[in-house]
Amino acid sequence: MDMQFVYDVLGENAWSYISGTFVALWIIVWLYRDNLEIEGITEKYVFVTGCDSGFGNLLCKKLDRKGFHVLAGCLTEKGADDLKRAAGSYLKTVLLDVTCQDSIQTAMEWTKKEVGDKGLWGVVNNAGRSLPMGPSEWMKVEDFHSVLKVNMNGVIAMTMTFLPLIKKARGRIVNVASVLGRVAANGGGYCISKFAVESFSDCLRRDINYFGINVCIIEPGFFKTAVTSLESLERELHRLWNQLSPEVQASYGDKYLDNYIKVQRLIMNAICDTDLSKVTGCMEHALTAAHPRTRYSPGWDAKLIWIPLSYMPSCVVDIGLKLVLPRPSKSV
Repeated sequence: MDMQFVYDVLGENAWSYISGTFVALWIIVWLYRDNLEIEGITEKYVFVTGCDSGFGNLLCKKLDRKGFHVLAGCLTEKGADDLKRAAGSYLKTVLLDVTCQDSIQTAMEWTKKEVGDKGLWGVVNNAGRSLPMGPSEWMKVEDFHSVLKVNMNGVIAMTMTFLPLIKKARGRIVNVASVLGRVAANGGGYCISKFAVESFSDCLRRDINYFGINVCIIEPGFFKTAVTSLESLERELHRLWNQLSPEVQASYGDKYLDNYIKVQRLIMNAICDTDLSKVTGCMEHALTAAHPRTRYSPGWDAKLIWIPLSYMPSCVVDIGLKLVLPRPSKSV
């Protein structure tokens, strides 16, 4: 077709029409691919960690209804019993402490017997903890370690131990990070651990994609779960404050703790979403889509606040946090 004819028909805005058509076609193709699902779901096994409550508990029930063989790792016997009573016959539970390599190894051996020659289609590293969280100076080294050994070491240990079973099925690894793995907005081990999950997942994805394995990252915004419990957060902040020396307390001032807690309450009440299915829906898509996404960011705050902030200069986040958080009495 002669280009002059195109210009004559479309006029001086020809390139705008052509570009718009290209973008529209790209969106249609992307949506089509994004909605394609895998086959043989009823023959596939998925292992999920942290299933006593929250995202993991809800995901197991959804996958069970979907037809997956669900292998749920629970920290407590009560959590395992409650989940089994609420799910169908395709769901089985095992006690799992992701901070203990022996526990992980035992769970892997049990899983190996369950899946047989089929291998493991998916592992969802959902287990995690957020506390203690607060000003970095208030932490002891063990406060950092208590979070890192669950959120970082636990994810790495689970992934590397179960990887041979995943490789056999050419399956999926779904790692739960956080928007705070994009923007470090709090002191303590939580942000550090989630940044680590992001980088570990990126490195792993690039290393093992040759074997047909997909690695997906879930980056939830703020949701109302045990991890974001205000009661637990305030209790930990008081504990951290009480372990400070009188000199450090004096540098912050008597009113700092109360003001800091007020800010945390305001933030949590303002942005915490109660609809956990937004997160489990992303996890489910990562396991069932023929072409899973590399990253999922469920939650309105993730899409409108945290992800955009992660692309901005560091000074923007620094200034924003200074405006929101209270100022120590002896600041300079």
